[in-house]
Amino acid sequence: MVTKYISSVEDDIVGVESLLERYTPNPEFLIAILQDLQAEFHYLPKQMFLLVAEKLGLPLSQVYRVATFYNAFSLEPKGKHLISICTGTACHVRGTPRIVERLQDILKIEAGQTTPDRKFTLQTVNCLGACALGPLVVIDGKYHGRMTSAKIEKALKNHEQETQ
Repeated sequence: MVTKYISSVEDDIVGVESLLERYTPNPEFLIAILQDLQAEFHYLPKQMFLLVAEKLGLPLSQVYRVATFYNAFSLEPKGKHLISICTGTACHVRGTPRIVERLQDILKIEAGQTTPDRKFTLQTVNCLGACALGPLVVIDGKYHGRMTSAKIEKALKNHEQETQ
């Protein structure tokens, strides 16, 4: 059984088998399973691939290939809260660099990183498709338009309060 290889991995992987039990062992469910794992753990630990491959009767290489093909999946730990900052031209000229700097100061991480407690991941994106609202920051899918470096800390605190 593959579980012997998982026993020494992070504690949060323990629930993987119960998540996999929700699915019929059918390779057609690979993407759905990976999506559920991504939603549950905020990334796909490589050690999970063994369980998924075994459950679906697929080669490990196929599970890995799918997990690395789609941008929606991450092999690096992500925070519980995802902060995306638009760096497109319209947002950039309206102050995105100052917002990024302020968030990096607040969170003590660089863009593209996750806080050590896995609470926040800070990422920059090329465009969020709402240029008229720029500069634009998205926190867990909630859009915050006309953002400034002075308003970002309050938006972050408000979001934390709303999600508690």
